[in-house]
Order: sequence, then structure tokens, then C-alpha cells
Amino acid sequence: MNREKTNIFVAPSEVNVRIKQDLLKQIIPITEQITRADGNTKTLIPFLTINRHTCESSLTPSVLTPSFCMILQGMKELHLGNEMVYYYAGDFVASVIDMPTSGQVVNATPDNPFIGLRIDFTTKEIASIAMEAGIDKTQNKKKVGVGAFVGKADVELLELFIRLIKLVHNPNGISFLSENMKRELIFRLLTGEYGHLFYQHALFDQQADGVGKAIAWIRENYEKSFTVEELAKSNNMSISGLQHKFKSITTMGPLQYQKQLRLQEARRLMLSGLMDATSAAMEVGYESVSQFSREYRRLFGLPPKRDVKQVMENELGQRYRTQKSEHAHRSL
Repeated sequence: MNREKTNIFVAPSEVNVRIKQDLLKQIIPITEQITRADGNTKTLIPFLTINRHTCESSLTPSVLTPSFCMILQGMKELHLGNEMVYYYAGDFVASVIDMPTSGQVVNATPDNPFIGLRIDFTTKEIASIAMEAGIDKTQNKKKVGVGAFVGKADVELLELFIRLIKLVHNPNGISFLSENMKRELIFRLLTGEYGHLFYQHALFDQQADGVGKAIAWIRENYEKSFTVEELAKSNNMSISGLQHKFKSITTMGPLQYQKQLRLQEARRLMLSGLMDATSAAMEVGYESVSQFSREYRRLFGLPPKRDVKQVMENELGQRYRTQKSEHAHRSL
């Protein structure tokens, strides 16, 4: 019996999806060789962190610092201003400034944990590589976009992550090779599909007056009081122009941005055990403890002391679940 040969055509996009899924499956076991602990685990590579959760987390306000965060498994909900975004395995969120956000891990279980990778960098590193690579700084010069965005990793980025994370098994090469791979990642982001968002002239030209300089000043001086009028004048901008551009990039006004940075830093100080609520409030620039408590509760949902206690209890619960999971894994 003769059988006709049938050529099955697979669309390039389908092939691409399959390749990316295969690459993600290669990265996950390597992360599990490094850690099965819940929470953030720093690796031997100084700028690389593994993020793992075996249960759904609550929606938590935080500040997304300049970084590239990619999901290997699971999904996450991210709130950027009034926009809510779900992103999944193979997706990433990149931020080029300190960006107040809220996020939560969704539908994670011990059998199907959320796993993500995070690479930290600085705006100086981005600007330096853009200059060395001769990337056109004038493109989209007059346009500004949100300082954080969600995108889809391509095959080249996933292959880069495989090479990078395998370095943990080669400690002698980490220092030199990892830095080169980090530079390659930044270069690919600058020249790829999302380059116009990753490199915004308004944010990186710190020699000129404008909104980028205003954002940088608040980041470095969040404990100092100022008025929007003073901030606009010192950066040669109109009040309305500053407000509009500032909100376009950070999704909020200058004073609200300062408040978020203050409250997040105060929370970090209390969770570290370095300060109590009163000391933390004074440290970040509050003159009234009662005002600090009101604004803290509005952002985090609980008064400072109760919030810190709950976070610590949750961390203890995570450690217990991790130990239980590791014990079960060793028993198999």
C-alpha cells in the first residue's frame, strides 16, 4: 500500500514558541539545583537573584529598582499606576528607574511553584553601554513613556540566561564572564523590540535640565521637603510640564512619588530590625509620626507595627514550607 508523504508546515511563530518553551525547561532545573527555598535567593553571580514561591502571595506595594525580571514558571500580577498586567513564563518586566508598583504571585503551589530570575543594573550602566555601542540617543527624544514595561523574551535572551546561570558551576569564571553577559543583556534590550522604552533620552540625559533630572533628584533626596514649584524652577520647566512628564514616566506626581519612596524605605528599615516606627519615620523625612502612620496604613493596609509583624510571620511560614518541601524531596 502506497502512502503519500505529507509535508506539515509549522508557522515560524509556532516554531519560535516551541523553542522558547524548550529553553525555559532547560533553565528551571538549573535554578532548582541552586535553591528550592521560597523568597529571594542571591546567587554567586552578584547581580542575579532567583525568586521562588510555592503559594500565592498577597498584593504588596514595593519599589521596582532598575532591573530585568523574567518569569520561568508561573504567573504574576503587576500594577503600574492604573494599569494591571498579568505576565507569564517567558515574559519579563524591565525598569529603568525606581518605580513604585504593586505585585503578587498568582496560582503558585508546591507542585507548580512560581520561579523567576532577576538581574539588577544601574542607569549609569545602561547609559554607558548605549554610548559605547553608538546607539542613537536622539530617537524618540521628545517622547516619554512609563519607566517600567512588560515584554516577551526572545530566543537570544533565553539562550543568554542559560549561559549565565550555568556560570554558578564555574566559580572561577563568574567575575569576568558574568559582567560581559550582563552587558550583552543590556545591549540586547537597548537594540531590541523594546529599545525605545528601555532607553529614553529624558531619563538618561542627566547633563540637561528636565524631568529625568527631577526624578533622579527625588530618588537621591527623598527625605528632603520640596514644593513642585521649586522642583520645576530648578529644572527649567513649567509646573504643568513637569507634572505631565513626571506622571507619564512614574504614573504619579512628584510628591506622591517621594511619599512612596519614603514609606518603602521606612518599611525596609523596620523589617531589618534597625529601627522602630518612630525612628524610621524621622529617618525618611516625616515630622509627624501620626501622619506617617496614616500614610503607611493607606499604602500597606496595616499600621506600621502590625504590618511588620505580619510580614515576619509570613516569612517564618515560608521557611517552614520550604523546609517541609525539601524534606519531602529528599525522601523521594
